[in-house]
Amino acid sequence: MSGLTYEMVSRFVQQGGMIYFAIIFAVGCAYALWPSNKEAFKRLAQLPLEDHEDENVRP
Repeated sequence: MSGLTYEMVSRFVQQGGMIYFAIIFAVGCAYALWPSNKEAFKRLAQLPLEDHEDENVRP
């Protein structure tokens, strides 16, 4: 037998998942805070306040 138990495999998978989601979160934060995206996010933040229902709104 290889010596792997359910607890060992479970712990390894949980730690791997935590690392994976931490990396995804960091990439998302980096994208949101990247300086070249600043103007696009400012414009998109104002869309709910505009009164243009008939126009096609694209990000």
